[in-house]
Amino acid sequence: QVQLVESGGGLVQAGGSLRLSCTASGSIFRINAMGWYRQAPGKQRELVARIPSGGSTIYADSVKGRFTISRDNAKNTVYLQMNSLKPEDTAVYSCHADVDTLRYWGQGTQVTVSS
Repeated sequence: QVQLVESGGGLVQAGGSLRLSCTASGSIFRINAMGWYRQAPGKQRELVARIPSGGSTIYADSVKGRFTISRDNAKNTVYLQMNSLKPEDTAVYSCHADVDTLRYWGQGTQVTVSS
């Protein structure tokens, strides 16, 4: 079993910053892509950012230039640095890790941006 533990969510004022982290542990041979989704009330879940083991990172247009995804392979950890936060960034952010052929999910962490 693979477990993902997230941290870094919380309440922040518009224009502020948060750094989310997600660490995978358990039976891991190799992690392929890692990334973050978010879901706001009444909205569909959307991909925020993804970072594969190889290739380029991708971002949702709404966060491009403000968010940065990174990973530390030695720590099995993915990060999401969120700058210039806007109220519309308010959502539950969930990390995922593609381990071998399976996708695992974190429990989600609430990010609330006040105006």
